[in-house]
Amino acid sequence: MPRPTNPFASTSPSSTTPSLPVKNEKGSSRRQSTSKANKIVQFFSTSPKSKSLDGSLSATSALLAAAQQQALISPSPQISSASLSLPTISLSTATADNLAMDTPPTTLFQPPSPAEARRIAKQHAQFGPLGHQSHRYVSKCMDDDFPEPVMDEPPYYYLLTTYISYLILIIFGHVRDFFGKRFREENYRHLKARNGYAPLNSDFDNFYVRRLKMRINDCFSRPVTGVPGRYITLIDRQSDDHNLHFQLTGTTTETLNMSSYNYLGFAQSEGPCADAVEEAVRKYGMSTCSPRGDVGTSDLHVEVEELVARFVGKPSAMVFSMGFGTNATAFPALVGKGCLIISDELNHASIRFGARLSGAMIEMFKHNDMKDLERLLREVISQGQPRTHRPWRKILVVVEGLYSMEGTMCNLPGILALKKKYKFNLFVDEAHSIGALGPKGRGVCNYFGVDTAEVDILMGTLTKSFGANGGYIAGDKAVIDKLRVTNAGTIYAESPTPPVLMQISTALRIITGEVVPGQGEERLQRLAFNSRYLRLGLKRLGFIVYGHDDSPIIPLLLYNPAKMPAFSHEMLRRKISVVVVGYPATPLVSSRARFCVSAAHTKDDLDRLLVGCDEIGNVLQLKFSSGVAGGAEPLSEGVPMEKGKTPNNEGRNGANIPARPPRWAIHDVLNSGVQDVKSPLR
Repeated sequence: MPRPTNPFASTSPSSTTPSLPVKNEKGSSRRQSTSKANKIVQFFSTSPKSKSLDGSLSATSALLAAAQQQALISPSPQISSASLSLPTISLSTATADNLAMDTPPTTLFQPPSPAEARRIAKQHAQFGPLGHQSHRYVSKCMDDDFPEPVMDEPPYYYLLTTYISYLILIIFGHVRDFFGKRFREENYRHLKARNGYAPLNSDFDNFYVRRLKMRINDCFSRPVTGVPGRYITLIDRQSDDHNLHFQLTGTTTETLNMSSYNYLGFAQSEGPCADAVEEAVRKYGMSTCSPRGDVGTSDLHVEVEELVARFVGKPSAMVFSMGFGTNATAFPALVGKGCLIISDELNHASIRFGARLSGAMIEMFKHNDMKDLERLLREVISQGQPRTHRPWRKILVVVEGLYSMEGTMCNLPGILALKKKYKFNLFVDEAHSIGALGPKGRGVCNYFGVDTAEVDILMGTLTKSFGANGGYIAGDKAVIDKLRVTNAGTIYAESPTPPVLMQISTALRIITGEVVPGQGEERLQRLAFNSRYLRLGLKRLGFIVYGHDDSPIIPLLLYNPAKMPAFSHEMLRRKISVVVVGYPATPLVSSRARFCVSAAHTKDDLDRLLVGCDEIGNVLQLKFSSGVAGGAEPLSEGVPMEKGKTPNNEGRNGANIPARPPRWAIHDVLNSGVQDVKSPLR
């Protein structure tokens, strides 16, 4: 007689292990419930609605009971582990019924968790993702001759109204002081001598701050919190006494950051740099607590100095804890009495301060004017030292690689040509150019393809491009060894801290490709593209913009002092943070807004800025470019620039002005900017 099979059992082959009766945890069989308990349970579990269904479910219950009784009587095959396994779902082969889904069958996708989504949002707020591979450009000089940027000038009407505006502010300021000193003496106590003590401030020197800067003081020194990356969080504040004091409102505003020096986007709280800094803190601590000359030099200092020297292409280098202090303490150790310093007229205050401390004679030449520099060199070499006419012990020409207020680069090829002719020493301050210029980010020498051996001393800061602080001096080993001994910072200044040194080291390794290969190259090329894209867009909209095309510093000229706070406030309303700059940082009639481009910005960020500038420029009447400095359509290769004629035929500088000034529509600027960035700009 054939053996009956259990329809509920698995048909897969199994072992012949005899089956055991199922027992509870205590080893006893399940106890049968009494009929009295069943009646109580049935009484509490039934409801009036379920009673109406008893008739319809009675037949089904009888059939199910019969099937279960037959299954228990029939002997079943042995149960194996394979029969207990659940069916496997394949993510690559699982399909669904087309009738139940509108979309075609696809792989399963699990969205990121809320914590992961917040982490990605935070990462993109500090460094934006690359939108397209076409948003990259290599920063290098394309011409054999260094192209000087053409300086456009506004119409005389705007210059005249700017002077009139300052005149009105000065007149009203003196009128307010005349009545204020008589009726509100408590507000002028710091300007008067009291109890035999001299006044805290000079009345004349304090007038500009008191009556001009105080009107727009809410545009400066805005408090921030968090990382100044792609976006920056401002702490909101308000003033009830005309910007004399500010009160925090308790709220914050996240804005697009166009104000911070963060060229390569290393201002990040996550990533390889942050991880390395955390490890350095655990290993070395937070500070060395000593100057370099005592016990403030560790293996980390030596390693970073070797990395810096190799990166800039010099035999040796020395790092400092402060960028300003680097220049302030280096010049007295390099030059002294009987030496001559020839400085560009737009050099930074730290260079001027250090030059004065050195005791050397100082001469100035016009900004980036090689003819004026050669004239001055011929004069000082022929005349020698004052009174004695002895030859100078040393002549040191000092320039900056990239000027922070003008956005212009130094004419390094022209300076080196004069250096070969007149045999002077050259000092290049690369505070803004190191990391921001050149195919490999190694400064103006890399940008122009010049051998760094032709430059005697290279100085730079480690704040703008590397997300750290401090500075360095690089040169020949004999020069750096003397600097270590005679520099005042070695004896009196604090040593760079381990977290800062590790940030510098990791950033340099990323740029060179030793860590995270490809990321450094992407940062450099994104910065170059963003700089050219934004500059071309502003020119085409009709703004006057200073600087060279590859410079990440883009000054937009405002001129009128009343337009500085108006431009800043309107940008803040659009959640964009910008820097407005006026006298004394710039000439009196050259007030400007300065945009600092970063590799962390995306094309969408720059489009948002261009749209805001276009709207504000129409309201404030800032589009007064003549087109002589650029903004027209890009030139094809080998096609000379066509000149048109204006009613006066020539501009004030004697150059012909294109017949049609650039006034592009904003949508045309955004649509054609990507492809035109890689063409010669004009």
